[in-house]
Amino acid sequence: MRVVIGGASGFLGAPLVHHLRQRGHEVTTLVRRTAGAGESWWKPSEGLIDQDLIAQADAVINLSGSPISQWPRTPSRKREILASRLGATSTLARAVAASPTPPAFLSGSGMSWYGVDRGDEELDETSGPGTGFLADVAQQWEAAAAPAVESGARVAYLRTAIVLDRSGGALKLMLLPFRLGLGARLGDGHQYFSTISRRDWVSAVTHVLEGDLSGPVNLAIPDDVTNRDFTRTLASTVHRPAVLAAPAFAIRLALGGLADDLLGSLRVRPAALMADRFSFADPGIDRVLRTALGRGA
Repeated sequence: MRVVIGGASGFLGAPLVHHLRQRGHEVTTLVRRTAGAGESWWKPSEGLIDQDLIAQADAVINLSGSPISQWPRTPSRKREILASRLGATSTLARAVAASPTPPAFLSGSGMSWYGVDRGDEELDETSGPGTGFLADVAQQWEAAAAPAVESGARVAYLRTAIVLDRSGGALKLMLLPFRLGLGARLGDGHQYFSTISRRDWVSAVTHVLEGDLSGPVNLAIPDDVTNRDFTRTLASTVHRPAVLAAPAFAIRLALGGLADDLLGSLRVRPAALMADRFSFADPGIDRVLRTALGRGA
């Protein structure tokens, strides 16, 4: 397949590009600097892109977006988070729609579409939207793909859970305190903590690309994992104790609004992937963490 990818150089994009090329796909990555081999220049903030490239593609994948983990989320930072996603998605969706034969469009999204805290509720792709800043961002992010949907293109929304790999993302930040024996349960630890290994994320996106799934697709492991489970398993995997607990009130005092992201509960189910017979290499948190830390299956 001829695949065009925006956001191809990041924590998720880079291994996806490598994997797709290994499978024989012709991948063109979108860049904002002078383009080299296998690249094409674009400027999503102004809607500029090589229309012929998109028209000749079989599929377009958008992973572009400013990181959400930086804190504090000032008003200007919030505007950047939203604008970076809407600009890239709108630019690609319009280009897809303008193509004589619209390519498939895999549009980035996040499990934050469901909100911050849904308690014990099981959240599959039929569940309703949540509330809060990140939920609003994810919902507008998906809505920006409307031109591609209206053109008749196959559109899938990649609602990604927390992707774990030692090379970056959330796990890289957690490893040092856990290796020092300072890993701690957050609050009572009963909140659900939906994750996926990076290799399964890459495999799942490839599965969506090469198949015919459309609409929202939850990218999360099928097993239920709480913060307590995660804390105990990570500590065991790095051979350190984890007897500490960070009370909810202390987290809120120290982190303010960011505490909601850490204490919230999202119990995400990959119903679409499971119904489409996707096979997880790392279906449980023990396997996810062993893979993420390079310790084999």
